[in-house]
Amino acid sequence: LQAEIFQEFSVQEESVMFRISLSVLLDCLTIFGTSSLPGTSTALRMCYHGYGYPLMLFLEEGGVVTVCKINTQEPDELLDFDFCSTKVVNKIILQSEGLREAFAELDMTSEVLQITMSPDKPYFRLSTFGNAGSAHLDYPRDSDLMEAFHCTQTQTNRYKISLLKPSTKALALSCKVSIRTDAQGFLSLQYMIRNEDGQICFVEYYCCPDENITEAEL
Repeated sequence: LQAEIFQEFSVQEESVMFRISLSVLLDCLTIFGTSSLPGTSTALRMCYHGYGYPLMLFLEEGGVVTVCKINTQEPDELLDFDFCSTKVVNKIILQSEGLREAFAELDMTSEVLQITMSPDKPYFRLSTFGNAGSAHLDYPRDSDLMEAFHCTQTQTNRYKISLLKPSTKALALSCKVSIRTDAQGFLSLQYMIRNEDGQICFVEYYCCPDENITEAEL
């Protein structure tokens, strides 16, 4: 979430990190309901006074203010995939509509989604191996859905569909998706989401390969 999407953004320390219950946060954010009445909107102010203090939420709608205090917890150590943009070997930017259609058409009974990215044909291929057999979906580099295509070498990797499915929530809200892989086959999905005011934010999703595919297996 870029600072620009907030009307006011002030952080006194270099960085602040804590953990809170996601379900409690969502309950607080929807305390006035999931949709505002016509002509009204819910304003939110978040405050945090430092280590050991709760996260304070001030929600105002129609002159009514609700104050929520969420207890903060020690943060977990973040898993670092060491995914660096300088190590990216293949990258494409696709209109999200194309990826949404792919997930709708491919056989999701498959345990894995196989992704092929190549400077040559098939360029960008998604494959599944489900109960009904194998299915492939190809996107040529000059497809209308393709915003950018930068592939330097042929890569084929498989990723567990059970690990990729949570990212489809962000996919449903996004307008574009950047798909990147490094030399080890680690996958980066970066979803660009435009809010109602036209402001941009991103959801990044990382997934390690389930197995490397050799040429003999292909």
